[in-house]
Amino acid sequence: MALLELYTEYNRVWIPDAEHVWKSAEITRDFHSGDNVLQLLLEDGTVNPPKLPPLRNPDILVGENDLTALSYLHEPAVLHNLKVRFVESKIIYTYCGIILVAVNPYKQLPIYGDAIIHAYSGQNMGDMDPHIFAVAEEAYKQMARNHKNQSIIVSGESGAGKTVSARYAMRYFAVVSKSGSKTRVEDKVLASNPITEAIGNAKTTRNDNSSRFGKYTEISFDKRYRIIGANMRTYLLEKSRVVFQADNERNYHIFYQMCSCADLPEFKNLRLLSAENFRYTCMGGDITIEGVDDKKDMEETQRTFSLLGLKEDFQADVFKVLAAILHLGNVEIRNSGDDKSSVPLSDPHLAVFCELLGVSVEGLVRWLCHRRIVLVAETVVKPVPKERAVNARDALAKQIYAHLFDCVINRINTALKVPGKQHAFIGVLDIYGFETFDINSFEQFCINYANEKLQQQFNLHVFKLEQEEYMKEDIPWTLIDFYDNQPVIDLIEAKMGILDLLDEECLFPQGTDQSWLQKLYNYLETNALFEKPRLSNEAFVIQHFADKVEYQCRGFLEKNRDALYEELVDIMRDSKFPFLANFFQEEDNTVNSKGVKVRPARPGVKPANKQLRTSVGDKFRSSLSLLMETLNATTPHYVRCIKPNDEKLPFEYDSRRVVQQLRACGVLETIRISAQSYPSRWTYIEFYSRYSILMSPQEADLNDKKQTCKNVLSRLIQDSNQYKFGRTKIFFRAGQVAYLEKLRLDRLRGACITIQKHVRGWSRRRKYLRMREAAIILQQYIRGKRTIRKTVSAATLKQGWAAIVIQRHWRGYRMRQIYQLVRLASITIQAFTRGWMARKRYKKMMEEHKVLVLQKYARAWLARRRFQTMRRLVLNVQLSYRVQQLRKKIEEQNKENCGLVERLTSLANTHSQTVDRLQSLETQMEKVINQKASVESREKKVKEDASLVSTMLLSTKRNSCLSLFNYSVSVDENILCRIAENNIEIQRQDHEKEVETLKEEIKRLKEERVSLRRQIEEGGLVNSDLQEQVIQLTKHVKAIPELRRDLNNLQNQRNNIDRQMKEQSEQGRAKLNEITRQLLGGVVEEEVLLGLTPDDSEKIYEVEDLLAGFEGLQKATRILENYQKEQKESYETQVEGLKLKADHLQNENSKLQNLFQEKSNVNENIRQEVSRLSSENTVIPELKLQVSELQRQKQELEIHVDEKNKELEINNILQRKIKEEICFLIKGRMVEENDHLKRQQLMESEAKIKLRHETSRLTAENMDFEEQLDQKDRLIRKLQNQIKSLETSQKGRGQTPSPAIPKDYLGMLEYKREDEPRLIQNIILDLKPKGVVVNMIPGLPAYILFMCVRHADYLNDEAKLKSLMNAIIGGVKKVIMSYHKDFELLSFWLSNMYQLLNCLKQYSGEEEFMKQNTPRQKKNCLQNFDLSEHRQILSDLAIHIYHQFITIMEKSLTPAIVPGILEHESLQGISSMKPTGFRKRSNSIYEDSEAYTVSSVIQQLSFFHSTMTQHGMEQVLIKQAVKQLFFLVGATTLNNIMLRKDMCSCRKGMQIRCNISYLEEWLKEKELQNSNAIDTLKPLTQAAWLLQVNKSTDDDAKEIAEKCTELNPVQIVKILNSYTPIDDFEKRVSSSFVRKVQSLLQHREGSTQLMLDADYRFQVTFPFCSSSQALELLQVPNSLHLGFLTRI
Repeated sequence: MALLELYTEYNRVWIPDAEHVWKSAEITRDFHSGDNVLQLLLEDGTVNPPKLPPLRNPDILVGENDLTALSYLHEPAVLHNLKVRFVESKIIYTYCGIILVAVNPYKQLPIYGDAIIHAYSGQNMGDMDPHIFAVAEEAYKQMARNHKNQSIIVSGESGAGKTVSARYAMRYFAVVSKSGSKTRVEDKVLASNPITEAIGNAKTTRNDNSSRFGKYTEISFDKRYRIIGANMRTYLLEKSRVVFQADNERNYHIFYQMCSCADLPEFKNLRLLSAENFRYTCMGGDITIEGVDDKKDMEETQRTFSLLGLKEDFQADVFKVLAAILHLGNVEIRNSGDDKSSVPLSDPHLAVFCELLGVSVEGLVRWLCHRRIVLVAETVVKPVPKERAVNARDALAKQIYAHLFDCVINRINTALKVPGKQHAFIGVLDIYGFETFDINSFEQFCINYANEKLQQQFNLHVFKLEQEEYMKEDIPWTLIDFYDNQPVIDLIEAKMGILDLLDEECLFPQGTDQSWLQKLYNYLETNALFEKPRLSNEAFVIQHFADKVEYQCRGFLEKNRDALYEELVDIMRDSKFPFLANFFQEEDNTVNSKGVKVRPARPGVKPANKQLRTSVGDKFRSSLSLLMETLNATTPHYVRCIKPNDEKLPFEYDSRRVVQQLRACGVLETIRISAQSYPSRWTYIEFYSRYSILMSPQEADLNDKKQTCKNVLSRLIQDSNQYKFGRTKIFFRAGQVAYLEKLRLDRLRGACITIQKHVRGWSRRRKYLRMREAAIILQQYIRGKRTIRKTVSAATLKQGWAAIVIQRHWRGYRMRQIYQLVRLASITIQAFTRGWMARKRYKKMMEEHKVLVLQKYARAWLARRRFQTMRRLVLNVQLSYRVQQLRKKIEEQNKENCGLVERLTSLANTHSQTVDRLQSLETQMEKVINQKASVESREKKVKEDASLVSTMLLSTKRNSCLSLFNYSVSVDENILCRIAENNIEIQRQDHEKEVETLKEEIKRLKEERVSLRRQIEEGGLVNSDLQEQVIQLTKHVKAIPELRRDLNNLQNQRNNIDRQMKEQSEQGRAKLNEITRQLLGGVVEEEVLLGLTPDDSEKIYEVEDLLAGFEGLQKATRILENYQKEQKESYETQVEGLKLKADHLQNENSKLQNLFQEKSNVNENIRQEVSRLSSENTVIPELKLQVSELQRQKQELEIHVDEKNKELEINNILQRKIKEEICFLIKGRMVEENDHLKRQQLMESEAKIKLRHETSRLTAENMDFEEQLDQKDRLIRKLQNQIKSLETSQKGRGQTPSPAIPKDYLGMLEYKREDEPRLIQNIILDLKPKGVVVNMIPGLPAYILFMCVRHADYLNDEAKLKSLMNAIIGGVKKVIMSYHKDFELLSFWLSNMYQLLNCLKQYSGEEEFMKQNTPRQKKNCLQNFDLSEHRQILSDLAIHIYHQFITIMEKSLTPAIVPGILEHESLQGISSMKPTGFRKRSNSIYEDSEAYTVSSVIQQLSFFHSTMTQHGMEQVLIKQAVKQLFFLVGATTLNNIMLRKDMCSCRKGMQIRCNISYLEEWLKEKELQNSNAIDTLKPLTQAAWLLQVNKSTDDDAKEIAEKCTELNPVQIVKILNSYTPIDDFEKRVSSSFVRKVQSLLQHREGSTQLMLDADYRFQVTFPFCSSSQALELLQVPNSLHLGFLTRI
């Protein structure tokens, strides 16, 4: 269809507007070819007839994620779509083909958390809403898939958000590609941003954090695509900002950060002041930024310095240079007259500058104010005026800062280098966008030059992608005309271009900006892209791709030269501060070194002077060429940042500013290129789903959807040039999709009109029929009233009254006759009835007499039976008394035996003790003799020592006298004598003390010798006693055979007692049988009676069997009660049957009465007829015969009626008699039954009471007997062991019997210690969860392991128990680590660990776990060890297995959640599909065969559930696992809804709700309703409800606020903003309604996160579940190869 044909009535167009750029208007009349005027109605009501304007897209296409999905691609459509998304939907990202358009919201949004990053990770670019993370993921994925380097080019003007976008892209790479190394490279890459922003960003009038340099960051990846390093390249730092800032702007952030920390100790030596006191920081006027804390930012800068490994020494050097720059700005330069200047040497800031940088004060002062001029013959030093001196100072400051900036960047690059080979990289280019200000200088020229180069690269890339798309779809390629900005680039960089002329002018010392400008006018005047302003001679104009820009030539030469006096350079080079001196050494090296060889786009002039290469323009051109080579070698991805307004207001949209940036950043150029050919592209599935409504039934029935689409399209659009069929897509020219939407809307509108027509017709017909029916009824009443008025008169009233009187008398006569007949019949019936009742009463009296006779004999029989039972009880009592007497005798004999045994043992003990004492005494005697000999030797030694000491004393005394004599020459003799005497006296006293101690020792030894002699004498006496005792023992040994005979007698007595007890038990059994037969003799059969009595006569004497017998009696009583209940029910059924018969007779009676009434009416009619005929008898004599005949018939009828009446009366009498008889029988029978039941209950209660007493007494006696027997057994065993030990001791063999494990304990498995590894290997490591045995008893490994644990506990072997528990835990851990991805094995061992944990609790002996244990299980409890610590370890291990188990299930289920729950359309005929533009989805929606549906999710859940059930997992654990999986389903689906605007529609809400209902049905099928799993889907359910509910009125807003309790306000607002109508019949959510909902939700507390944490795990609990499995019944299967285990 031609584009002109779309200008029809009611369509809307865009017209230019001065304020809003474009304004919407509606066409009021169809436009035809040849018309000169298009009549429009503007939205404000005015009429405007402009030329043919661009058409407006249908509302259904507005707000799309991709601008290329619009049918009409032009500037107003793009502008309006961005406005709708930004202002109404609060969405800042939009695709425009390959470009991501990012509008700065000037507000923090909750869309950049780690949850959002993980949501975009692994997704295709078209699957989710537009986002910077989607672009980063696409770059990362293409790098990994194509093994090619990638680039993300972020551009935009200042304040558009470039830096933030680049930062988020780098953060995405850091999160999704964790390095896994200890170096944490990704953290270092992110840490470089605060540093570069501190030294390279500043506040401008447009942006509080404006990047004043270009940055290209290459993030390096290894072969596993993990970050291994990064490298940063910078471009065109704005050095002039160091020395000059405009109003309301600031210097670089780092200066203000340092000034805010001036009072800190580490900054004291820098002598910093407030930022207000430094000239370089106060020029803009405002030194603070609202909401920014410079002190905290300084802490962050220092932290990131340290994180990058830049130590404090380097930081101190950097801060020292920065502080010196600030002080340099405050150096005062005075005017000395005659073009001279000076700096006072006393300037404090000068001194601080020189001190910090280690330079000479005098040299600096001299060369700031002077300049050296080198002539041919001499060198002249010339003073400079103040202005040039200030420029020199500022140039020095700029040069120092530029070198510092480069140094810091180099050090950051060094820190980001990590050893390892780079496999690929992703470059992030954060560069300035196209700029145009009121005054544009050299910086804007370079920026716009860079943007021209980038735009050229962008145009070529878009053109290339467009061509590839056409070739891939096999569509003929036609040359598309697009804007080529190569002429502008040639104007700037080609031979004799602007840069060449600028470099040439810089070579001349006397060159000025004016002379350079004049050259531009001369050389470039003929170029169409270069203009000379009309009103200015100091500017030039360049026609850039975006707009015309006027540049002021002032400062171009100085900024291009970037010159610094050599004298100042020498001073800096000679600095004593090495850090600073290296800056200028490096400059020399770079100047003399060979430059980078870059091939420009056009060959330029080869400069003859080497200094030309050092110009800023030349450097920038070289670096830009290198950047373009890098970008051309990579796959680019474009992010265009847009600034919505200049006031930095959140979500305010200035259309003029936005359209200016759209034109500048290339978005509109992309649209223009796309619009020239086939801009709209739909897949066949999209087209079929969207426009199936336009298909005929024959076309829709075709199986080939592709052919169907071709047929439909060729029918709808006749011009085949308006579309092309590709391999997978249909390509449409501009406007064709809008035309198809119009056809679809017309079809839907026609269908709606048809439906409305039929519904309204049906409603009107229904209303008409009701009105007609009401009119007919009114007419009937009116007409009836009229006829009544016509027919009613006085004669008719008299006749009616007379007829009533006659009827009254006749009816009275007839009722009297009927009464007499009934009375006669009643008397007759009463007579018969009374006779019958008398006979019945007589019969009953006879029956009662017979009953009394029967009762007499029965009571006599019962009395005799009671006497016999009492006699048996007395005999039992006598028997028990005799048994007690026998027991007493046995006890006395036992006591005597015990006394004899004790005497034997005491004698044996005394004998052994005396032998031991003799041996000890002998040893003591030997010790005493030895001690005596040692004492004597010591005495001799002491005597010898004493003699030696005396001789030594004499010799020492002699020696001392001689020494004193020799020394007396110089000292007084008296003093020496005293000293010598004192020494001798001290030595003498010491010797006396030693002698006394020796004497005391000798005395003590003598006393010990005496005591030893006494002990020897006592030992002799003891030996004699022991010999006598040995003689007595030998006598007692001879008495052992007699003791053995006594033991045999005791055993015989025990056998007799057992025999008596068996007889008593048989008697008791016979009593029980008799009682049960008496109770149930006439009720049940003999086989049932035999089943109720115990058969095993050998074990009936045990307590349990007595209880079993009592239970048999209880069963008998229950059977009797059931029999009585059955009889009662049978009687009740008989009564009901009789009642039914009585009701039937009543019905028959009523029928006969009706018949009688009809007969009477007939008779009355006959009488009337007879009277009438008799009056007419004279006229018609022939009627007499008829009258007589009728009379005869009347008589016959009367006779017949009388007979019937009699029959009725007889029936009534019989019925009453039957009722009375039935009632009497029932009452009598009930009384008899009640009496019989009462008597039986009394008998049963008496029998029960007697049985209870008897059983309690017998059980107590049996318990006593068992205890006594156990004591006897233990005593016999003890005596036997003693006898054996005595015999063996007599024979001389001392063997100790090993403790034997009693055979009567079950539920344990014994194994040898060396078989423990085999046990773990077979039962844990090698066991597979698919065996037959394992499926029969899933918890079998846990039971086997616990039985082994019980055996170790029974043996009281702590080492064995600990070893086994540690081996079990280690074996399970090893299996889990080896098979951590095996779902079935994890499920199996989770179930077994839980079962083992329950076993350890159930058999721990703790009361809280033993409440449900059977008596046998209580006996099997652990006895010796407390395994609570091991229980805790097992619990931790089970928790670990559970989390791994959940992780495996989540990984398996996650791929099916979004396609199955969110994208799958379960409701047929309700499609929510819309066009998606350039970024086509790759998921299952658009494929012919859907990979996942909701059935896939349910099938996966069923597999999980069946596996867990098969492995015997407890229901509690299954519910927790299902709840966790349902939470994952809900969270993942809701998160995708939050990030996918195309999923926020009413139809999608219906589909989601339907899919949730399938999950609910699955829970009901598996009986998991009480697992609270469905509660985890409440947020998703409420989101689906929110998509379906009305969203227009205040009541709707209140309802949303009340019902959406599980969604936080951020999520509710996000869904409302993202709501997208599928058809024109749906309404968008207005912004006022969203604000209303926000106001209602503002007080709600809770999370403010947009995304749910899908990784959240509910706390797992392992509640105790008692097991009914009897351990003693378990057998170890042979298939487990555990033959080395033996049951105990």
